[in-house]
Amino acid sequence: MPKHLRLPRRRFLLGAGGVAAAAGAGWGATFLTVYSQRKRSNVGKLDFRNELRIPDLLHPDPAGDGRRHYRLTLAPGTSRLLPGRTTPTWGANGPYLAPTLRARRGDRVALTVRNRLPEATTLHWHGMLLPARMDGGPHQMIEAGRDWQPTWTVHQPAATLWYHPHPHGSTGTHVYRGVAGMIILDDEHSERAALPRTYGVDDVPLVIQDKNFHDDGSLDLTETKLAESVAGADNLGVLGDTILVNGTYDPHFKVTTRRVRLRLLNGSNARMYWLGFTDGRTFHQVATDAGLLARPRPLERLLLAPGERAEIVVSFAPGDEAVLRSFEPDLGLGFPTERFMGGDDTFDIIALRAGHDLASSPALPTRIEGAAAPVEAPADARHRTLEFTGVQINGKTMDMTRVDEVIPAGATEVWEIERGDDWVHVLHVHGAVFHVLDINGSPPPAYARGPKDTFYLHEFGKAKIAIRFDTLTDPKAPYMYHCHVLRHEDDGMMGQFTVVAPGTEKQAPRTLPDAGAHQH
Repeated sequence: MPKHLRLPRRRFLLGAGGVAAAAGAGWGATFLTVYSQRKRSNVGKLDFRNELRIPDLLHPDPAGDGRRHYRLTLAPGTSRLLPGRTTPTWGANGPYLAPTLRARRGDRVALTVRNRLPEATTLHWHGMLLPARMDGGPHQMIEAGRDWQPTWTVHQPAATLWYHPHPHGSTGTHVYRGVAGMIILDDEHSERAALPRTYGVDDVPLVIQDKNFHDDGSLDLTETKLAESVAGADNLGVLGDTILVNGTYDPHFKVTTRRVRLRLLNGSNARMYWLGFTDGRTFHQVATDAGLLARPRPLERLLLAPGERAEIVVSFAPGDEAVLRSFEPDLGLGFPTERFMGGDDTFDIIALRAGHDLASSPALPTRIEGAAAPVEAPADARHRTLEFTGVQINGKTMDMTRVDEVIPAGATEVWEIERGDDWVHVLHVHGAVFHVLDINGSPPPAYARGPKDTFYLHEFGKAKIAIRFDTLTDPKAPYMYHCHVLRHEDDGMMGQFTVVAPGTEKQAPRTLPDAGAHQH
């Protein structure tokens, strides 16, 4: 974290005195052993020998009904994620991860999602503005052996989105096993912008995930709980010691053009990435979660929380090799929480290797026409406050039948998100786009400025956002807002809201039928 974003702490869960007391209680040595083992790094251990896998691209032509039809089959499989070992995994249209879906603003899309997994799941279109009944949240369960056929019209600007399961109580395990894929949305402005856009060549998806493996190659879903039982210092779920990019271990990408656009997705369950290049080179951020930026933003570091996306453009000279690394993210959590949250970890992500004969690329634009203007709240905007503490929001855990908020369609509101603990929390709101106004009264860091749907909440402070909701209404089908640390979400750190016609908020139901009524 930049030094000016280190926020004041209300308390230490376990300082030096706590460790001493713990030692006196008889388990201090064990705690310190675990603490010493939790500083993780792969730096110096990779040689980037494996060529990056590029997910298949699904971009079907419109059919006779005018719709683009996408077919996804979710099923278990076996993958070679590590050298010499096989891993039982889940995926869509393959054994691990999922194809990239591409569509354009104005497209009518129709999906057939076939669940051939051994248990019920969902598929949520993270960042997509669409009817609540098509959102793929926990109310749209797909039973094992059944199909789901959502349809909608794409009506938002160009952006990099993603899709993943969202079953209440088991999102973390379903995503961790491998069901996740990117979505690329285009529009007339992105198509005219002088940005790299040849998929897999100079426009490259990078799905970054951390994993733990057993010796036999199977995924280790164990959640370390020693420190949690001591002091609440280890509560994120799985933090892996092995990095995969698009399911590739120890990866490199062969650069063939002067500029490359990287679509970055933090597809991890809990890990924060503080991304930059080992040679200190400047790159340019051209998009945040929900769309393009009006002006490319020069950066040397970029924080990416679980569920967040960012698009960056990197320039290369012939023969360059640039290593993308996640440096130690300064989470500002103190001892020992910082280490248990991954704040002392450093990981090399991927090597980008330029050939000696690079194709020319257009000059980076100084301005991108059509980029979304900042969300601005009117003076009389409704204010709401959400306090994130433990695994509760405003003192409540998720209830599938409770509507927590009712929002008039198309409204722009101001939400204040208060941190009440020193845990890592990440806000995600379905069916809406927001801009971060300030963090404890100060401007947000550069990489967080722009249209967002997911945002890391800095410790012990108030993040104020201006949030604009979609215009699609349904008083009986909710959207979610929740922490995108998936263990927190699964433990109940989630609320629900409906979007209704303006003026009907008081008549809208505040309870919903049992989720089983929505299963397919």
